[in-house]
Amino acid sequence: MAPSRNGMLLNPHFHKDWQKRVRTWFNQPARKLRRRKARQVKARLIAPRPVAGPLRPQVRCPTIRYHTKVRAGRGFTLEELKAAGIHKKTARTIGIAVDSRRRNRSSESLQANVQRLKEYRSKLILFPRKASAPKKGDSTEEELKMATQLGGPVMPIKSVQKTEKARIISEDEKNFKAFASLRMARANARLFGIRAKRAKEAADQDVEKKK
Repeated sequence: MAPSRNGMLLNPHFHKDWQKRVRTWFNQPARKLRRRKARQVKARLIAPRPVAGPLRPQVRCPTIRYHTKVRAGRGFTLEELKAAGIHKKTARTIGIAVDSRRRNRSSESLQANVQRLKEYRSKLILFPRKASAPKKGDSTEEELKMATQLGGPVMPIKSVQKTEKARIISEDEKNFKAFASLRMARANARLFGIRAKRAKEAADQDVEKKK
């Protein structure tokens, strides 16, 4: 095809050996089977401990955009373990993840995780190291017979969303001016220092006049 008018000169690359550069994925079904068998082997090795690993804390996602969501964290803080009455070294041996770097920024998260630890401790079936010589805190023989390996995550975290019922708008809500309130709040915050300075100067002048 001949070039038309003032267009770009055609330079088609039709001799590239693209067949050599194609990446295939024919091993995908076999990989899937291999992963499944590896999971089964791991589950047998760590039995009767949970397959998904240790207990994780309940934390909130960072930043304003995601802080309404609740998810599983890395590990429990030392403060949470202390409040629940569990030693940090003992916690790792009974399937509780510990994170020495995380800090508790609110009492709500602290109490939620302490309650989570206490609930876990009440449900925990602890096998003795020696069956012939059980120690204090180990489970009884009847409880050991009831023990089964947990397949999914330990005490999964469920995000509860509260939905408000439809109601009639009150008169105060109708009269409320959101934009004006925001502007006033911003102005008060901006002028706080100047107003405090003026008030202090006025107070000092009154003291001088009285002298």
